[in-house]
Formats: sequence, C-alpha cells, structure tokens
Amino acid sequence: MTETILALDLGTHTGWALHHRDGTITSGTAHFQPHRFEGGGMRYLRFKRWLSELLTSGDISEVYFEEVRRHAGVDAAHAYGGFLAHLTAWCEHRNIPYQGVPVGTIKKHATGKGNAGKAEMIAAARARGLDPQDANEADALALLAWAVDQEGVT
Repeated sequence: MTETILALDLGTHTGWALHHRDGTITSGTAHFQPHRFEGGGMRYLRFKRWLSELLTSGDISEVYFEEVRRHAGVDAAHAYGGFLAHLTAWCEHRNIPYQGVPVGTIKKHATGKGNAGKAEMIAAARARGLDPQDANEADALALLAWAVDQEGVT
C-alpha cells in the first residue's frame, strides 16, 4: 500500500494536491482571503480547519510545501509566513512529517527549467494528463509529482 502525500503551494489562494493510498490524485485551490469586518487571523483559522477536513478524508503520511525564499511584496511574505507557521504546527501536533522544497527544484522537475512561468507550469501539468484550474493548483501538482518521484511511491 502506498502513502498518502499532501503537496501545498501556500498562500491566500493555496494550491493543493493529494496522492491517495490507492494511487489516485485529487487537487484544487482553497481560498483564504480575509473577509470584510474580520481580523486577519481568521484566514489562518480557516486554513487549519481546512487541513483538518482534509485529514478526515484519509491518513496523511507526509506533507510537502513549496519553500518560497523571495516574495513579490511584504504582505505576501507575511501571509506565507503565517500559513507556514500554522502548517508546521499542525503537522507537529499530529506527528506528520513535513518538508519544504525550493521553487526552482519544483519548476525544473516539472518543465526542465528552474525559472518556468505560470503558463509553462500549467502546460506541464496538462501534459501529464491533469487539468489544473490555475497556477496554484499546477504548482501543487508539480510538487506532488516531485515528492512521489523522491519517495518512489507508485
């Protein structure tokens, strides 16, 4: 039996991909934009609730996340840091191993280029027979493919 691996492209629009024990893959994008008249921490509470809902769909053996070293702006950096802090604490609490993978590593694995753009990442996912709805989902699918190859999962 194979492992259940979760791959995440963290952010306000979090791309996710899940490799189930039976070898099937599900994926999508979850949105954690703060709503009007609520505190900024609500996005992280929704993120943690969403992670727990994913966990109820089956045991998660490992979590991989896109490790971003540079951000377009301060707000994006703060949001990423908040999502990363909540993700790692959530994993630690449940004894789920987690690992960050550099963006360039994921892009190179998916397209052969470490600096591939959004359109190239979406095209690479489609070439593998997948149908991402946006670049966040495509990035998560690419990370999942990298993780599956690294783990030797079938």
